Amino acid sequence: MRTQVGIVGAGASGLMLGQLLHLAGIDSIIIEAATSEHVIERVRAGVLEQTTVDLLRESGVGERLTREGMRHDGIYIAFDGNRHRIDLAGLTGGRGITIYGQNEVVKDLLAARHRSGRPVLFEVAGVTLSGLDTAQPLIQFSHDGRREEIRCDFIAGCDGFHGVCRPSIPAAAVSCFERSYPFGWLGVLANAPPASDELVYSLHDRGFALFSMRSPQVTRLYLQCAADENIDDWTDARIWSELRTRLSTRDGWAPNEGAITQKGVTGMRSFVVEPMRFGRLCLAGDAAHIVPPTGAKGLNLAIADVWRLARALEDRLRGGADDRVLNDYSARGLRRTWRAQRFSWWMTTMLHREEGESRFDARRRTADLEYLVASTAAMTSLAENYVGLPLD
Repeated sequence: MRTQVGIVGAGASGLMLGQLLHLAGIDSIIIEAATSEHVIERVRAGVLEQTTVDLLRESGVGERLTREGMRHDGIYIAFDGNRHRIDLAGLTGGRGITIYGQNEVVKDLLAARHRSGRPVLFEVAGVTLSGLDTAQPLIQFSHDGRREEIRCDFIAGCDGFHGVCRPSIPAAAVSCFERSYPFGWLGVLANAPPASDELVYSLHDRGFALFSMRSPQVTRLYLQCAADENIDDWTDARIWSELRTRLSTRDGWAPNEGAITQKGVTGMRSFVVEPMRFGRLCLAGDAAHIVPPTGAKGLNLAIADVWRLARALEDRLRGGADDRVLNDYSARGLRRTWRAQRFSWWMTTMLHREEGESRFDARRRTADLEYLVASTAAMTSLAENYVGLPLD
């Protein structure tokens, strides 16, 4: 096969890149190791920045998002038993967030891909990349029992943290920056109407908890736990008891309870690879960076990456004389990535307790939270980062 851009990975970033390239008249082939059902049903992020929402609408995949997405103009920060509202829209000139599951974004993008008539191949195996520093790099893989290959002008690595694209770059050509956190999140989906119109981030003596939602009928909740927590140790009764303890506030608010339909433990890490490009391979999304979920930046960073990458590829494939714009893709992407890393680290360390931490650190964290909810400048800084920085 022959294409202009070979895209490895059919998650949100790969499908969004394919849509943006299609709109620009650029051919692409998307390949994915998992089944389409697995890609669609993975429960992932659900908070979309204003910039992400705007881009999805502009790209022709925002109809259902506009109809079903849950617009929020603020969030709550809770500590010492009290909730404090951060007025995101009021502090940012009307910008807010929208609750719309990443799996729903993938459904919309996959439907757009099928409408475009451009190919997406699921259940591929044995993917290898070669010739990355040549004018026509090659993707090889097995599909439907046959060995296949795609000769490309460029390859986009959108295959996640554990994918094959980043490891295909010579180790000497990149630098990796990583931090692992000594805790994780136990996340659950529950058939319970959301008890609050906006998210509640809560710090309790027993650890962090987050109240979120996926629809008017489904609540999404998280508990701080050990990084190696055994999910089998958490019965539904224990989960609800801990959620009530950590989330309930003095004004009488508490989450609604219902049947838990999904639960799992997610580790917390920060990771960045520099640069985000080697030869004709460009990395995007989780293949290039991971952020802890506290700041709700993972999916939004990925969407910003592929918006920038689509513009750089369009410039190069439409007759750009050199790789200047492509080189700038990495530099600009890393600036935005590190800003998101800083914000995610700050939110994470402010709202989580570490085992064995000193009394000094606990009191300092409380002082940080007290300053945040009392200072318009501090709340504005949080709001600007939370609703999303400019794509570029």
